This record gives sequence, C-alpha cells and structure tokens, in this order.
Amino acid sequence: MNAETHLQMRQTIVRLLSSMASAREIEQYLNRFSQLDAKRFAVVKVGGAVLRDDLAALTSSLAFLQQVGLTPIVVHGAGPQLDEAFAAAGIVKQTVNGLRVTSPETLAIVRRVFQAQNLNLVEALQQADARATSVLSGVFEADFIDPAALGLVGRVARVNLAPIEASLRAGSIPVIASLGETAGGQIVNINADFAANELVGVLRPYKIIFLTGSGGLLDESGRVIDSINLSTEYERLLAQPWLNGGMRVKIEQIKELLDRLPTSSSVSITRPDELAKELFTHKGSGTLVRRGEKVLRFDDWNAVDCTRLRALIEAGFGRKLVPDYFERTRPFRIYVSENYRAALVLVQEACGVYLDKFAVADDAQGEGLGRAAWEVMRAENPRVFWRSRRGNVINAFYDAECDGSIKDAHWKTYWYGFEAFADIERCIAHCRQREPTLLS
Repeated sequence: MNAETHLQMRQTIVRLLSSMASAREIEQYLNRFSQLDAKRFAVVKVGGAVLRDDLAALTSSLAFLQQVGLTPIVVHGAGPQLDEAFAAAGIVKQTVNGLRVTSPETLAIVRRVFQAQNLNLVEALQQADARATSVLSGVFEADFIDPAALGLVGRVARVNLAPIEASLRAGSIPVIASLGETAGGQIVNINADFAANELVGVLRPYKIIFLTGSGGLLDESGRVIDSINLSTEYERLLAQPWLNGGMRVKIEQIKELLDRLPTSSSVSITRPDELAKELFTHKGSGTLVRRGEKVLRFDDWNAVDCTRLRALIEAGFGRKLVPDYFERTRPFRIYVSENYRAALVLVQEACGVYLDKFAVADDAQGEGLGRAAWEVMRAENPRVFWRSRRGNVINAFYDAECDGSIKDAHWKTYWYGFEAFADIERCIAHCRQREPTLLS
C-alpha cells in the first residue's frame, strides 16, 4: 500500500468513526498508537466464549485495526469448547485451583480443540481481507506446575518472541494458542489468562485488551464501570460488599499485572464490537483500568510546581493564563495528579467554593485520570459551583456531574450541593461578573 492510498484509507476510517467522537479526538489516538513499535501496540486476550458467540464482531474489529495500520497480538483460550469436547468424549471435567486437570488422554483433546479454534479465527480474519498467522506453538516455554495434581499443566517459564516478531514483520496478526512446551519438548496446557499476562510482562504493550461477553467489570447494579484508577480506587473497590469473588480476583490480577508495567499501560475490558470505540474515543466503551497516579492535595501554592501547573492549564485550555495568575489567585484547595497530568483549582468566594480551573493533559484523556481527580475533589467538597464556556467539549461531563445549570450568552454556570435558591442566585451572579484569567 503506497503512502497516498494509506492516507486516503485513514481519512475514510476517521469519517467512519466520526459518529463516535470528533475527528480531532480520533486522530489524537491514531497518532499516539502509530508512534509505537509494532509489538508494543496491544495484546488482545480473547476468551473461548467470544470465539464461539462473537466471532463475526471479533473478526471485524481486528481487521479494522489492521486496516488503520495497527497490528494487535492475539492470545486466545477455548474453555467452553473444551468443556463440550470433554463432555462428548464422556470425560468428567476436573479442576484444581481453577486449573483444568490434563492427562495424556485429555491433552490430545486440548490440542485438537485449540488447533480448531485457532485456525477458525485465522481463516475468518483472512476471509475479511486481513492478514493473520496461526501460532500454535513455540512462544511459551513452560515448567510443570504440579504433575501429581494437575498432570500436563504448565506455567510459563520463558517467552520466545521470534514467531510473533516474524508475523508482525510480515504485517500479519499473530493468533497465539495458549499451549506451551517444556524444555524436553512435552506439550502442556496453559491457562490463557496466565499466558496472556506473561506475554504482556515481556512485551510491555501500550494497550492490554480483554474481550468478554459482559463488556467490562460490573458494579452493584450490573452496570459497566467505565474506568478504574487503581492508585486512588483499589482499596475502596475491594472493600465493597457487592464485589463478587470472580471480579475481585480479576481486579487483583490486573493490579498485579499493571504493577509490573510502565504507568502508561492500561487494561481495557470490552466487547468485540465496541473495540474501536474503546481505543479511539475519550469516552471509550467497557472498563478501562489503569495503575494511574495518586491525586495530591495542597492548600496553598507553596508546595505546588507552578511552572508545571501553568503548562498543564495552558495546554488543556489552549490559551495562556494571565501572567499574575498565581499571585492574584488565593487557592482554597488544589488537586494535582502526581505527574501533573490532571489538576483542579478551587477558591473560596463569599457565595461558596468555586472551581476555578479543571485541566487534563491530552495524553491522559480517555484514561480516567481526570475523573479520578474529580472524584477525589468531590468527596472532600460537598458544595461547589463553576462556569464553562458554551460549546466546551467537557460540558457533557459537567452536565452529568452537576445538580443544576443555567446558560447565558457566553457561559454555562454549574453547581452541585446547593439547595437554597438564594445561594444558587448568588453563584450565578458571581459567575457572570467574574474576571477571566485566561487571555483571549
């Protein structure tokens, strides 16, 4: 594909995605991903249930990524298919600590099922005009876990990237089965989640994607949690009485995984048909889990790096702060993520606490960092009001977070926690006459 054809295809894809988000937003993600080394873009873990129930959506999403110039690395399981094959053979499934006991007799079934599922996905991708390579062996060197209890079940001892790199050099999606070999050449069964985690630990990809039928981690009402910042939310989540055992284990595994990776890494849990939305829009789809950053609180400017904060605010708003902003502004509270990628500045006014600035760095948008900082702020400040320019893209977020709002010619005033109409009137009047601190 020549450069002109690739550019035309990219422009077409941006238009196709325009119903999900703005072209600027989509281009931001495309540019960010395109700068990565091919094997550092994404590892996609696909469960057997997705291969069985959502193969068409999975194939379409993976082919789309390849068309936009991004080649994911796919690792798959085959749990439901193995259950069916065992039942058909009259074999009772046995597990120990969640791992399938695998005898020499059942290993033959495991290999046959994995080969069939692997080739089925590869052929489906090829029929969708995507390039894909079947990788059934040679990636995971393994040791036996407990031959007496589990039989031919292994844990990954070493990852060989050569088959993956060869596929990527050819512009082909490597589709990897979670089978391993011992140093002596014995084929062993490996849990697909564990295999994917070990591969991620070696590759250290920018995106880690778990495709599931549920489309994400669910809260107490059965709704998908859109983002989790482990630095600020992990302990609180584990303390929730509604957190079931399976979800608890998943969150603990994800934390253990992300603790081994750069802070820029993340885990996305979504449905196959929502993969593009999760990757290319700030709002995303499914659950985005990041190790995240701690949100620090200050009561004055003394301990704040005002140079970094100024740079963040000016980049976030696309305008310069007035030169004397830090001299003229007496903060009530300042919330800043530890790497200065999200910040909120509150000031105390006669009518209440006013949110003067809320800024999130471009490369942090879509991570959930801004929301994490917002939630820390909101937990400590029961009544806040603020204003935003009409047409500001963040107003949709504010609309969901406020108790009320009112528009005028230039501004939209928001508030939460205020109940008395007289208090709200004073907040609105303050916003209408407040001097701006950003230069035109």
